[in-house]
Amino acid sequence: MNISTTIDSTFARISLCGEIDFDTMLPLRAAVAALPPQVTDLQWDLTLTSFMDIAGLHLLFTPTASEVQQRRVTATGLREQPLSLLLLAAELHPTVFDLCRLLPDVALADLRPAAP
Repeated sequence: MNISTTIDSTFARISLCGEIDFDTMLPLRAAVAALPPQVTDLQWDLTLTSFMDIAGLHLLFTPTASEVQQRRVTATGLREQPLSLLLLAAELHPTVFDLCRLLPDVALADLRPAAP
């Protein structure tokens, strides 16, 4: 897995190439922990992430005690499998997995597959 972080004032983008699973959580959490305290907006760039399991849900929706609680977290570049997992999680537990918060610039109706 390759992880790169770009910081611009209060905004940070963490880009990764690889899968998000429990084996990759430590370096991903370490990338978040290394952000300066003035970062209030964190964007995960998942353009090169083709697989995500439940660990990705924890990463995107459950901050650790050491992470800034008031940090806004968004995601971009969702591919088919990670997006399907997020949609399923939001369908089952919409208050826990708030995709409107995570994907503010995306119309959620456009993400759902068309009915046959």
